Amino acid sequence: MAGTLYVVATPLGNLGDLSARAAEVLRTVSVVAAEDTRRTRGLLSHLEASPTTLSFHAHSDDRRTEDILEILREGRDVALVSDAGTPAVSDPGTGLVAAVRAAGLSVIPIPGASAVATALSASGVPADRYLFLGFLPRKGAERARLLARLGEEEWTVVVFEAPLRLVLLLRDLAEAAGPDRRAVVARELTKIHEEFQEGTLAELADYYSENPPRGEVTVVVAGTGTPAAGPDRTEDAVEQATGLLAEGLSRREVARRLTETLGLSRNDAYRLVMGLP
Repeated sequence: MAGTLYVVATPLGNLGDLSARAAEVLRTVSVVAAEDTRRTRGLLSHLEASPTTLSFHAHSDDRRTEDILEILREGRDVALVSDAGTPAVSDPGTGLVAAVRAAGLSVIPIPGASAVATALSASGVPADRYLFLGFLPRKGAERARLLARLGEEEWTVVVFEAPLRLVLLLRDLAEAAGPDRRAVVARELTKIHEEFQEGTLAELADYYSENPPRGEVTVVVAGTGTPAAGPDRTEDAVEQATGLLAEGLSRREVARRLTETLGLSRNDAYRLVMGLP
C-alpha cells in the first residue's frame, strides 16, 4: 500500500499547543518534510521522535516533490510541517499537496495552531467573515492594488508582516484605509512576549515607531462594515446602448443586453435606455 501525506499543524510557539494526534503522527511517520529541518529537529527531540527529516521549503524544486512522491509510493508515510502553524496557509506545501492528490495518493490533515485564527480569536474584531491576504508584496503595483482592496473591504482583513517592515505597512494601511481605521497588531503569539496592541492605524504606526517590534507579526484590520461601491458603468452603458440602438435593435432588446454584458439590473438598464434620445 502507498503511504499517506499528513499535513501537520505545529505550535506557533508554546509546545503545549501541539495536539496529541499530531505528536503521535510525528512519532510514527517514516519521514518529516520540514521547512527548516534544524528547527523541526528541536520539536522532534522534545517528542523523543526520530524520523528521517527532509528539507521542503518555498524554494524547493520539482525534484524534491518527486522525491516525496517516491517515498509515498514505497509505502512510507510522510508528515509535512512548516516552521510554525499550519502548512500551506501562507507557508510552503500547496504544490506538494496538489501533486500528491494528482498522483492519487492520500492526504490527511492534522489540524492545530494557525496564526490567523489565533489572532482573530483574541482581537475583538468581528471574525464571522474575513479576508486573509498573507504577506503583501513589498512594493509595486500588486501591493498598491491589495492595499486599495483592503481599504475598501467590508469585512475584517488579516495580513502577516515581518517586524522590520511593520511600521511601513501600518502607514501604508493608514493611507489606504484612513488613519482612524481600527486595527490590532498581534505579536509573538503563544510565546513569552505575546502582545496584542489595539488602536487606530495611525496610533499603531506611531507606537511601533517608538517601540520597534520583534518576532512574528499578524495584523488584523477592521472592515468598513459596508459593501464596497461598485464601478460606475454609466458611461460604458450609454456608449453601448447608443451603438445598439443605431443598429436598429429595440429598446427592450438593448436593455436586456446591457443586463447581460454589464451586470446592470433590469430596472436600471431599462431606465437608462428609455432616457436616451
